[in-house]
Amino acid sequence: MPGVGIWRTKSVEQSIADTDEPDTRLRRELTAKDLTVFGVAVVIGAGIFTLTARTAGNVAGPSISLAFVLAAIACGLAALCYAEFASTVPVAGSAYTFSYATFGEFVAWIIGWDLILEFALAAAVVSKGWSLYLGNVLGFSGSTTAHLGPIDFDWGSLIIVGGITIVLAIGTKVSSRVSAVITAIKIAVVLLVIAVGVFYIKKENYAPYIPPAESNGSAAQGVHQTLFSFLSGADGSSYGWYGLLAAASLVFFAFIGFDVVATTAEETKNPQKALPRGILGSLAIVTVLYVAVTLVLTGMVKYTDLKTGSPLVGDSSATLATAFEAHGITWAQTAINFGGLAGLTTVVMVMMLGQTRVLFAMSRDGLVPRGLAKTGKNGSPVRITLFVGAVVALLAAFFPMGTLEEMVNIGTLFAFVLVCIGVIILRRTRPDLPRGFRVPLVPLVPILAVLACGWLMLNLSVETWIRFLVWMALGVVVYLAYGRRKSVLGQKLAAQSGPPEEENIPELVQR
Repeated sequence: MPGVGIWRTKSVEQSIADTDEPDTRLRRELTAKDLTVFGVAVVIGAGIFTLTARTAGNVAGPSISLAFVLAAIACGLAALCYAEFASTVPVAGSAYTFSYATFGEFVAWIIGWDLILEFALAAAVVSKGWSLYLGNVLGFSGSTTAHLGPIDFDWGSLIIVGGITIVLAIGTKVSSRVSAVITAIKIAVVLLVIAVGVFYIKKENYAPYIPPAESNGSAAQGVHQTLFSFLSGADGSSYGWYGLLAAASLVFFAFIGFDVVATTAEETKNPQKALPRGILGSLAIVTVLYVAVTLVLTGMVKYTDLKTGSPLVGDSSATLATAFEAHGITWAQTAINFGGLAGLTTVVMVMMLGQTRVLFAMSRDGLVPRGLAKTGKNGSPVRITLFVGAVVALLAAFFPMGTLEEMVNIGTLFAFVLVCIGVIILRRTRPDLPRGFRVPLVPLVPILAVLACGWLMLNLSVETWIRFLVWMALGVVVYLAYGRRKSVLGQKLAAQSGPPEEENIPELVQR
């Protein structure tokens, strides 16, 4: 018997049955190859050209390559849990749908509200980054912002969001083809950088691989410091083993996005096999590329030359181009600009795709207006796609993002934690379900994944935690005011049970 009230659960069978509703049916046309492309497309972005150099110079030194391996292991633990859930419940919505089947409607709403924050904000932030690269390519000194009186208008981000909205509205298969072409371009740039840079590697630049620790004090105070520093009173340090672990926390966010693959479960042919292959395959590919780039980078120049304030870097932050310019390879900046432009294009596309699928699942369940879930002749949710495109365009074109980037990180990690716990719960409550992929060593692996994600969340700022809690509180208000009353599952249970329970009386009074 499903739970009652806000804890009512939606069975896996019911979730799968809902995918056959004629007016809200998505077309199954994606393969494991398409999903792998989506995963690589969203994970490999501009961070490979900027995050690697900055973190190597200021935090980890040559051990940045090991930091990526540690981050990949932590991310891989969560990926295993996503692979099992996605192959067991091949329905759009990712962590939202999984939570509905395990924790109940209220937690599902919370995680859906959280994913709205993650995907929409990430798409807006990345589209603003795209506009900066566009400005560099066009020679605008990195700015595509026009001034309309007192209002600043970023027309570059509007172009990319508008173009991607059109592609997504046409259909998921077309989106995967466009993503495949652009992903091939950016991987070609990464491979070119690796192939050229390897000839300039000097072994002595790798020594010491883990540099001696250096105290950097507590630069951040109050709400700007990490939650770990706030709770423990510990000062930060660069290099050494602490620096290595801190770097792993930083570069973990370079892997964020693979979970978007799970949102396309309902549009996948043979999801039991294709989803695990797409999730784990994309993670393996990007890990190899990240480690290769960091080995080339720290082999080309001494890590101290990448540190902010060094003669080579100055007061700005080091980038991958910094190492190439040190060897007189001046064309590297142009190549990296084009690579960044291509990289961010697919990141925006896949983030917006994930956002539309989460909202689609929530709409079909009645937690947001059901009219949005209607699909067009091409089998894609056109109404939701246009709505998401408009919201992301508004955020990107008129609002500064700044420190809100960290909100994407905490939202993602929160989703990871719930999915990992959900695997343990569903193993106990529904051991009979057919699983196309099974996480090994349950509950050990999911518990390790929760601990790894928890550590990363502790390394986010107090300010980010406060904003996140405010957003969650707003979500609770929206659910109680709308979603709880309009829930399709709630209405079905009320119709079946006859006289309502005390907590359902307000709904019936309003009806």
